[in-house]
Amino acid sequence: MSSFALLPGAPASPVLLHVPHSARAIPADVRAGIALDDAALERELDLITDAHTAELAERAAALAAVTPWRFVNRLSRLVVDPERFPDEREEMTAVGMGAVYTRTTHRTELRPADTDPEPLLARYFRPYAHAMTEAVADRLAATGRAVVIDVHSYPSEPLPYELHGGGPRPPVCLGTDAFHTPPELAEAAREALAACGETGLDSPFAGTYVPLEFYNSDARVSALMVEIRRDTYMAEPGGAAGPGLDRLALALAALVDAV
Repeated sequence: MSSFALLPGAPASPVLLHVPHSARAIPADVRAGIALDDAALERELDLITDAHTAELAERAAALAAVTPWRFVNRLSRLVVDPERFPDEREEMTAVGMGAVYTRTTHRTELRPADTDPEPLLARYFRPYAHAMTEAVADRLAATGRAVVIDVHSYPSEPLPYELHGGGPRPPVCLGTDAFHTPPELAEAAREALAACGETGLDSPFAGTYVPLEFYNSDARVSALMVEIRRDTYMAEPGGAAGPGLDRLALALAALVDAV
């Protein structure tokens, strides 16, 4: 089974719902390199996983008038984090959470600090990035534009790994990029997600995901990160989804249709 899935939408849809952090699966050989016992690993997965976001994207896609495409990571971000820069541009490297994590959410050891990231980058990170690049290129070829909507969640209380955890934590945080997030996309998101509570910008998490081939160079690719505060739709940490997920699915579908 592939470590990711591209789930087709309508041929005329420019929208790609990107779900990078929803899974908990870790291959056995990768698990062998993680320095946590089983109970500690389960606790870490509760904290670090954007639980139920794949289901959220699936429900929204089914509700949208024009079905968006979906790109879903099937492995935990503890294997590799496909949204990190793979080089020195990645600020999260400072807390051991670059493309291959060496520290947990509480900054304890996940892997030895001198772990060579290359095997995991070659096996998982680069194939994922290549497939996402192709998925965006396909939307550009089919529709003349691509709209990448990242579907994420975050905890109601800041965790020690967060570099910018001291700011507001609204029910919905929209992560934006100066080049790839046009004002009309952010405004459409504000309007569509208003039913889910207050919407803020770039706090506690900023930025959004665009494949490097298009990053800061192709304005036909627009992008927005939708971060949902977990207490609005699920039991924290890592618990069941509640009725808030239905409301979010309707709102996300409205955003898909608006763009």
